[in-house]
Amino acid sequence: MRSLAPESLMMSYGYHPEWSEGAVKCPIFQTSTFVFKSAHEGKEFFEIAYGKREKSPGEQPGLIYSRLNNPDLQILEERLTLWDGADECAVFESGMSAISTVLLEFLRPGDALLYSKPVYGGTDHFINKVLPQYQIQGVGFTNHMDEEALVSLADGKNIRLIYVETPANPTNALFDLQLCRKVADRLSTPEKPVYVVVDNTYMGPLWQHPLKLGADLVVYSATKYIGGHSDLIAGAVLGRSELMVRVRTLRTFLGNMAGPWTGWLLMRSLETLKVRMTQQAQNAEKVADFLRNHPKVSKVYYLGHLEENDPQHEIFKYQLSCAGAMVSFDVIGGEEAAFRFLDGLKLFKLAVSLGSTESLAEHPATMTHSDVDEKDRAEIGISENLVRLSIGVEYYEDLIWDISNALDKA
Repeated sequence: MRSLAPESLMMSYGYHPEWSEGAVKCPIFQTSTFVFKSAHEGKEFFEIAYGKREKSPGEQPGLIYSRLNNPDLQILEERLTLWDGADECAVFESGMSAISTVLLEFLRPGDALLYSKPVYGGTDHFINKVLPQYQIQGVGFTNHMDEEALVSLADGKNIRLIYVETPANPTNALFDLQLCRKVADRLSTPEKPVYVVVDNTYMGPLWQHPLKLGADLVVYSATKYIGGHSDLIAGAVLGRSELMVRVRTLRTFLGNMAGPWTGWLLMRSLETLKVRMTQQAQNAEKVADFLRNHPKVSKVYYLGHLEENDPQHEIFKYQLSCAGAMVSFDVIGGEEAAFRFLDGLKLFKLAVSLGSTESLAEHPATMTHSDVDEKDRAEIGISENLVRLSIGVEYYEDLIWDISNALDKA
């Protein structure tokens, strides 16, 4: 049979209608527990679930309890692996629960992690405010640092993870994942491997595939492009089986997996992921081009505008397949002008989050990244002038009309 593309497989992969009275779509399995056929079967299911033995060839984990597994989550996780080429996936109740579970699983007191700056404000808070309470140190780096600078930054520290968000929220700064892989390999020992974890939320599963570029794990806020409709909260982690066993086990005992209703909604969203993201990217290009030529805009942060002589352009060419649908820009006039612009929008919604069908606008310095250290904000370009736009699927000329009118008021 022909090898089908992920966008085709999203309609049916992992589900058979005869399992559910011929229903063309997977039902919501709204149950907390599942019945075993025998006591021996229950024993076998728990042996695999708790890692007491390896699965036999062809053996599938049995359904036990929705904190461990549920058909909606299992089918969803199988479908999500197709986009990124992952062995396994685990879905969580939020993006931050996915991120925090990975960090807690692979870091111990006395360890350190290298992390890219900027990262999402919640991630920054967890790294710099929560992990130090457990004697875990975060060491930030920017995309201007080369291999030797990163190795030097790690000197004397017990680095166990390199955590990268690329493109970075909210500046679209790119980080070279092949470089991060080289640094991780240099810092690794057979007893203490250093893993590369990539937050791929900005690109969704469509426009960048970190696992194919040397990453060990990829994390998502599935609330964003994967969910895509501003009606759910979820996260996901994907990677190699031996690492995912650890992630999934900690998820079981933290109890932060997504529920069946969220899993069902995400399966619905995956069916339109490519068409949504394609339209959003096309709209973003038109909006960014308009902003670049506006007299009240001093700078536009959009990957499609990278010049060929810019080192970031080289990373863009081999690492991404699209410029994405996130556009940030600096309004001339500081916070007051930025606020007047945001308050003047009609079609755009003044709200945080991103990646949904409706277009959103926010002010990172006082909203999503307000908890980031002030010196870090200055270093990485999160100024009071900066506005972040998440471009939706509306008609692009209407979006430009709205931006134009709001800039007149700024």
